[in-house]
Amino acid sequence: MNYPLISVIVPTYEREQALRDTLFDLVQQDYPNFEVLVVDQTKTHQLETQAYLEELEKAAQIRLFRVDWASLPGARNYGVRRSKGEIILFIDDDVQLPSGFLAAHVRNYLERPDVGSVAGRVLDRMKLAESEEGLTIDYLPPEAMEPGIGLYYLNLVHTVKPQQVITARGCNMSFCREIFDKYGLWFDERFRGSAVREESDFCLRIRQTGYKIWYDPEAYLVHLGEETGGCHDISTRSLEYQITFYHNHFLMGFKNLTPKQMLKFSSSLFQDQVLASLASRKSKSLPKVIGRMGSYSLGFISAIGSIAQSGWNDGQVYTRLEAENG
Repeated sequence: MNYPLISVIVPTYEREQALRDTLFDLVQQDYPNFEVLVVDQTKTHQLETQAYLEELEKAAQIRLFRVDWASLPGARNYGVRRSKGEIILFIDDDVQLPSGFLAAHVRNYLERPDVGSVAGRVLDRMKLAESEEGLTIDYLPPEAMEPGIGLYYLNLVHTVKPQQVITARGCNMSFCREIFDKYGLWFDERFRGSAVREESDFCLRIRQTGYKIWYDPEAYLVHLGEETGGCHDISTRSLEYQITFYHNHFLMGFKNLTPKQMLKFSSSLFQDQVLASLASRKSKSLPKVIGRMGSYSLGFISAIGSIAQSGWNDGQVYTRLEAENG
């Protein structure tokens, strides 16, 4: 049987026990042909984590790269440029993996030549706790394939049937190497902070290649959703983080949506995140809503600025920095 090489890229930032557990699951995978690239953006690890990373590196179970900046899309691109695999798989640094995880991703590429990306199922601990017990979805509604509003109908937690989807979730997604090498698609490093929607932006651009994004519920993992760490150096409680959150949404929209789609997307974003009409966990108090309206407006203006700068900022900030430093 053909076992294509799969490169598993793990960007990490200030994670300790969760990172160790993720890598433990990963190096135990039963797939016979894979490499693990850890792109570490942490300034100083706990001694136990540092020792474990060095142990795995010495045993050639991982390839460890340290960088002195914090950017999730930047780390993804950095890892891809150093990878050797025919398939590139991204996972977060706070996940639990079943034994057949890698094989489940690879199978889709071998069986379906029209597939350029596999979106794996994400058993998100927080979302499972908030949902109706035993909830399952066979097939997503047609609205889930609409670029403007699809993100609000896409449920990769409870869906149990394989099917085409419009985007993957960044903690569990893979791509054939052609996406990068032949079509020149890269993650946009202008997505800042938690880099929310950077994977959606990338997946929406895959449409131009003719490849499909295929959801496979058997390629599942458990996402722990750790409250600390992640690939950004902005406090989630800061105004900068809130503005960046909306900036990233609008940047994705401006890049990929028609005016009509953008209007629907902006309206859904306002209702969901600002008015909290859909996001039940957000406070609906008037001061909080007014504060979110301010962040929403500033994020919109910031995204316009990013688009206006596209002539000289192509979204490859850290890639250019790496080239300048040799």
